[in-house]
Amino acid sequence: MKIRIIFLIIIFVFNNLLASEKSLDINQIYKNLRCLVCQGQSISDSNSDFAQTIKLVVKDLIKEGKSENEIYSFMADKYGDWIVYKPQFSKQNFILWIFPYIVLVGGALIIFHFIRRKKG
Repeated sequence: MKIRIIFLIIIFVFNNLLASEKSLDINQIYKNLRCLVCQGQSISDSNSDFAQTIKLVVKDLIKEGKSENEIYSFMADKYGDWIVYKPQFSKQNFILWIFPYIVLVGGALIIFHFIRRKKG
């Protein structure tokens, strides 16, 4: 009996997680799209005509069944990568995505080298 209850709880939690992943958070999309008129503001924070138009476009794309990544791709194709605060990984921005990791590993190797040198 206890196993069945635990099993049902796991199914319920897993089902809710899947449902929440499928539903798009429109406010999160608004916060991840930059207003091209207002320097540095998201369309969520902006009251410009451009931001209002983009909000309507996003709502229409969601009604069409587009995913969050498809919406970002659509906006980047139309307005350039700068409109998305978190751009997609591509050949053009490969070095920007990988550079922090290269610096982190390089710094760790330098620190490891100095520590090893002082011990020996």
